[in-house]
Amino acid sequence: MTIRANMLVDKHFTVSAVDPRVYGSFVEHLGRAVYGGIYDPGHPTADASGFRQDALEAIRALRVPIVRYPGGNFVSGYNWEDGVGPKSERPRSLELAWWTTETNEVGTNEFADWAKLAGTEVMMAVNLGTRGIDAARQLVEYCNHPSGSRWSDLRIAHGYREPHRFKTWCLGNEMDGPWQIGAKTAVEYGRLANETAKAMRWVDPSIELVACGSSSRSMPTFADWEATVLDLTYDQVDYLSLHAYYNNNEGDTANFLARSLDLDQFIQSVAAICDYVQAKKRSKKKIMLSLDEWNVWNSIGSSRADERWQIAPPEFEDVYTHEDALAVGCFLITILKNADRVKMACIAQLINTIAPIMTETGGPLWLQSTYYPLLHASNYGRGTVLLSNVDSPKYDSKDYTDVPYLESVCVFDEATEQLTIFAVNRHLEEAMALDVDVRSFGTLRLIEHLVLENDNLKAVNTKETPNRVVPRSGGQTTVDQGQVTALLSRASWNVIRLQVTK
Repeated sequence: MTIRANMLVDKHFTVSAVDPRVYGSFVEHLGRAVYGGIYDPGHPTADASGFRQDALEAIRALRVPIVRYPGGNFVSGYNWEDGVGPKSERPRSLELAWWTTETNEVGTNEFADWAKLAGTEVMMAVNLGTRGIDAARQLVEYCNHPSGSRWSDLRIAHGYREPHRFKTWCLGNEMDGPWQIGAKTAVEYGRLANETAKAMRWVDPSIELVACGSSSRSMPTFADWEATVLDLTYDQVDYLSLHAYYNNNEGDTANFLARSLDLDQFIQSVAAICDYVQAKKRSKKKIMLSLDEWNVWNSIGSSRADERWQIAPPEFEDVYTHEDALAVGCFLITILKNADRVKMACIAQLINTIAPIMTETGGPLWLQSTYYPLLHASNYGRGTVLLSNVDSPKYDSKDYTDVPYLESVCVFDEATEQLTIFAVNRHLEEAMALDVDVRSFGTLRLIEHLVLENDNLKAVNTKETPNRVVPRSGGQTTVDQGQVTALLSRASWNVIRLQVTK
């Protein structure tokens, strides 16, 4: 038996241009994301600065446009001065967010060097937990001011004559969380963030700033926090952050794959709060959203390192399954469908810690199942998101009703005149016959139909078996007179690429 779904797209009906930064990521000083991940000086592929070239190659393939750094919970106890200057003079610090020892071998300048090698920009976070206005404005001066001042001249003395010119800055991290060093009420945080933002902008008026939203939609502070913080910071910030993690620890795949409906509602809710504050202030400025932490996180809530004060112990090294890749695909589609408001999004994290890329310190690298939807979306999901009229059979799960078996979005790249259909068939047993009306584009030809499928929803890639969950080309799709007809395997991620010929 095969289920059927239909989709209609018209090039004249659009959602928004895609901001490439929605394909961003996150590197925190947590576990082996930095040490043993991007930085592994003893590795055979390491360059003179200690950066793994095999990791850089895998990251460049993702075309990651922006990476958030250095945290995360880590940033709320971080003294940035400890991570600059001669490495031999840098202190070792007790890192209280994750109960480890931070060697400070990698800091602001090293990460800026790595970002250039990776072809990405840096989304820098400032500490509003244990620190505040002074440390933040001085960091902006150190990073962005050309010369002729105390902190910019210190950067030059450290060997960096040209400023880093970091454009995007996060005002703290998850400040409503009781686990956060220096956690605050909405009023406490809003006042501090506003005053910090003012000082940072006075140092460099070109920067853009992200205020902290609630740590998650499930927080008791949610909604009131967003409204209060924006009321206090509206004129100084450009974005409000959202953090969203999901898992299938209950073992209910149908319910798990429906979680993208929760993400969609979360985004819509936060956008509504932003618009409420805009209306209240009678402002012409519209606040955009930064989903700067999102992912599948199955080990969330697990214990941290068994022994405190280790250096870069492995933590939260989730092994991702085929069904996790499908969920990530659904989340990417949801982000694209909200491209009018979500302008930045960072899958958390990039390497080793709840990440699509895994390494063995000093050893091999392999790609997790979740790497591939991100790879496809980042490479083929640039351009303009189109409104889609979808008719799909639906199902009910434990937490959701009317879940469409088809999760899909279409993106048209005007520069290349390529149309890409991203589609997940959520049905766990049946293939889906999909008909897509694309007549408004004229004549098209099929470039390729990529498929990520597996008979085993729990199949994973490992160091020993790195190719158990990998995409293939040659999916079943035909194009005839403006009609795309495709067969989507059960529980599959699909990328149908089309070229406009006239």
